[in-house]
Parts: sequence; structure tokens; C-alpha cells
Amino acid sequence: MVVIGVDSHKHTHTVVAADENGRQLADKTVAATSAGHLELVRWAGRFTERRWALEDCRHLSRRLSTDLLRAGEAVVRVPPKLMAGARRSSREPGKSDPIDALAVARAALREPDLPVAALDGPEREIRLLIDHREDLVAERTRAQNRLRWHLHELDPGSEPAARSLDRAVVLAALDARLAEVPGIVARIARELVGRIRALTVTIDALEREITRLVAPLAPSLLALAGCGPLTAAKLVGETAGIGRFRSAAAFARLNGTAPVPVWSGNAERHRLSRTGNRQLNVALHRIAITQVRLGGLGLAYVEHRRAAGDTKTEAIRALRRRISDEVFRRMRHDDRVRATARAPLAAAA
Repeated sequence: MVVIGVDSHKHTHTVVAADENGRQLADKTVAATSAGHLELVRWAGRFTERRWALEDCRHLSRRLSTDLLRAGEAVVRVPPKLMAGARRSSREPGKSDPIDALAVARAALREPDLPVAALDGPEREIRLLIDHREDLVAERTRAQNRLRWHLHELDPGSEPAARSLDRAVVLAALDARLAEVPGIVARIARELVGRIRALTVTIDALEREITRLVAPLAPSLLALAGCGPLTAAKLVGETAGIGRFRSAAAFARLNGTAPVPVWSGNAERHRLSRTGNRQLNVALHRIAITQVRLGGLGLAYVEHRRAAGDTKTEAIRALRRRISDEVFRRMRHDDRVRATARAPLAAAA
């Protein structure tokens, strides 16, 4: 088996083929275009048994990954930290595109359970929409903060209540009040009101679209207490296909809820993991906090852990780990249901 490591850049891709012992066999650099990708496929045809290993830089390698998969190639994704470790452990000093590509190939040879690349599905569409909505929410927050400072300058103490600057009635009242105030500060404030109103309309429309898209993809996940449509969309989009995880423990490692072993010759100990996908970790934490606030099994579990000697933080951390397992189970169930529904359609085609 030959592993072809890829070092991706905006304008070029450099590949290095390595045998099972990590010895470099050949290398090539092509333009980062569809024609260049086809050239790579032709070049790799000399290796009968081959697998491609791409450094997991999605914006740089996404199109190459898609073209390789459509050509019937086997592709795995190598996290950048694994590639960096392989490069540092190499006897050859320095840094270049071929050195990096060889480090990617060697990391893929060393790690047998790397995520397998697949063609983008509806999960990526949801992730793009949820990321776009979050960008717009952050932009609206910045505009709201600037507006509050201008309102304070115009009339201290008359600012709207907290968390009210996304309500249409509040914005309309502000617009009417500012229309009677002369000066540059009032004009800028009116422009900010208009910008906030437009952003709110777009954000609300995106939320409705996301809710509509995620409902058929994750019905079991939406039934989980504390998991609303936006949180479910975040989980679906960031996971990018639950089928690529072999177990609930592997999923927990990705989302940062699996503890890290930290003992050497002493009693078995673990510490909090600060690695993994922090977006997934935040979504699970949001579910945990909501379950505690709503009561029920989540609150009962936290109280049980606290009675056993855990602090509140430790108890919520343990709850988050259990929620990770439940999210994995529900997402696997939803994935199987969708696969079963697609099977008759594929047979008919």
C-alpha cells in the first residue's frame, strides 16, 4: 500500500508517495486547479494500491478532496498537529512543501483510524448556514454596542433595556425618537438602527431556514431535552457525519468531553480535556445547562454527583460526558433511519 501525502496551498499542491515503511518514492507539484487535480490522479496511476492523505485544512484541500473522491480514490484526513509531530520527529531538518507532504503521509501510516473523507452532504449546508448566522449575530452585537454608546451620549440613562435591541417595536420607537434629534451623532445612531433592523430580519430568516433543514436530519436529536434547532444544527454541522466515528468514545474524544489520562506509576488519574472541537463542546454544555435549569434527569444526575462529593463544575462536566454518549446514540439512530429511507430510492434508480 502506497500512501500519498498532500501539502495543500492556495495556488499549488505538492504530493509525496511513501511506501509502508515511510520511505519516499516520488513527489510532484501541480497547480491547485481541477486540471492539476486530474494530473495528480493520472500521476498516481502508477501505484496500484494507494491511499491519499490530506492535511485537514478544509478551505485549501476541500476541492482537491472532492475531485479525488469523484475519481474513485480513497482519501483520509490528517489533523495538522499529527503532521507537525511527524515533521519534528524526522531526521531531515527544515521545512518545505515536499517535507510537509511526506510528514502527512507518515502520519497517515502511523495512525490507522484517521477520519475517512466523504463527499459533502446536507451537513455542510447546515454548517455553512449556522456559521453565517453566527457571523451576522456577532456583527449585530457590535452595532448594538456602538448604538448604546451614541444613545448614552445623546441622553444618558435613556437607553433601551438590555437584550431589547433586536425587537422591532423597540427599534421603531428609537428611529422615531432619533428623527427629531439634530446632529451627526443622531444621524449615525439612526443608521445603526437601520443596520440592526436589516440584520435582525436576515438572522430570523436564517433561523427559520436552519430549523426547516435540520428537522428531517435529526428528529431524535431534537427530541432530546435541552436541544433546540440551532443547537442540533451546530451538532450536525460540526460532526460532519456521525458514521465516521467508530464508537461513542471516539465521538467524545472529538468533542472534548473524554478525560485525559495523566498518571505515571501512580494511582489512575484523569484531567479535563481542553482539546477537541470546542464548538461541539459548547453545544453539549448548552444542553447540559438547559437540562439542569429545566429539572428532570439532568438535574437529578448533577445532584447525585454533588452528593457523592463532586463540585458543581465537576458534576456538570460529568453530565456533559453522558450527554455526549446520548447525542451519539441519537445521531446514529437518525443516520440509520435516513439510510433505510434512501435504500428503496437507490434500488428504484
